[in-house]
Amino acid sequence: MSKSNLDNKRVSIDSIDAKIVQLLNERLLLAGDIGKIKQESGQDFYDPAREALVFKKVSEMSEGPIKQKALEAIYREIISASIALEKELEIAFLGPEATFTHQAVLKNFGVSLKSVAMKTIPDVFSAVESGECAYGVIPIENSTEGVVFHSMDQLVESDLKICAQIYLPIEHCLISKSSLEDIKEVHSKDQALGQCREWLHRNIPNAILVESNSTAGSVQVASERPEVAAIASKLAAEINNVPIVERGIQDKAENVTRFLVVGKTEVQAIGEGKDKTSLVISLKDQSGALEKALMPFAKRGINLSKIESRPSRKKAWDYFFFIDLIGHIQDAAVQEAMEELKECSSLVKWLGSYPNA
Repeated sequence: MSKSNLDNKRVSIDSIDAKIVQLLNERLLLAGDIGKIKQESGQDFYDPAREALVFKKVSEMSEGPIKQKALEAIYREIISASIALEKELEIAFLGPEATFTHQAVLKNFGVSLKSVAMKTIPDVFSAVESGECAYGVIPIENSTEGVVFHSMDQLVESDLKICAQIYLPIEHCLISKSSLEDIKEVHSKDQALGQCREWLHRNIPNAILVESNSTAGSVQVASERPEVAAIASKLAAEINNVPIVERGIQDKAENVTRFLVVGKTEVQAIGEGKDKTSLVISLKDQSGALEKALMPFAKRGINLSKIESRPSRKKAWDYFFFIDLIGHIQDAAVQEAMEELKECSSLVKWLGSYPNA
């Protein structure tokens, strides 16, 4: 391509950029008007159901060559900027900065909203319950290591509702100022250590494994103690300026963590099987109680996508059952099933309905 042709292409791009910026500002002004209407009517500024529909529409509009993930990332930041213009929302998360939970916050809320690091999962719930933060983001389960029990326990005790879910691919890095043979201890969150157990056994079997409150916090320790390695993200290594010894040390290549957004928002239904509802139940002490609890869903054709048991910690051999189903609490079939479920359950608690992204 000649220089004149290149210059012409760049002039065309500059012209398109000017139009894009103008249209973005027009969109944000309209979003500001919507924000005023929401404020007057007491509606929530964060609307996961509406966002899901926006992502769906823009995806259907696109004829390429832009990929869907790139388009969604662009619109995530547009929506983030729009919400920030409407209201300053603060998002609590299990910190410190650069944890995988922090990355989940950025993926779901974008960079325009303020994220606030908390030391523990209960602290995240407390910040949202008190109104200090509008929403919280917590890890709930990993494809390799299973559920995060602290999060499940808090969902039982709290009146907050699940508003959205986030799936984040997890790549663990071994981060240290030392080479493999000089590493004496490996620090990280219990879940991260578990997700890399086999790799650690093969490569540094004599290293002592030390649980810490967060992956990013373990990198801070590694930055001060050369004999210590941390398991954390590439971002945590970069922020703390500690070298990455090995990348991708998780035992399963497809390692994904599911996070939940919790808040006081009750999300509206999308419909067409694009909603998920989470419940927690406790069964009466009687024969066939679990089978009876599942029947209300089975006979209505409601798909249970997950069921997980957890000791209630109230008395010996008493369990909570966490259930995810496809559908919304507003669906007639779901409401009928829950009413029938109460006949064989000592507790039926709705944890939230949200887009099944």
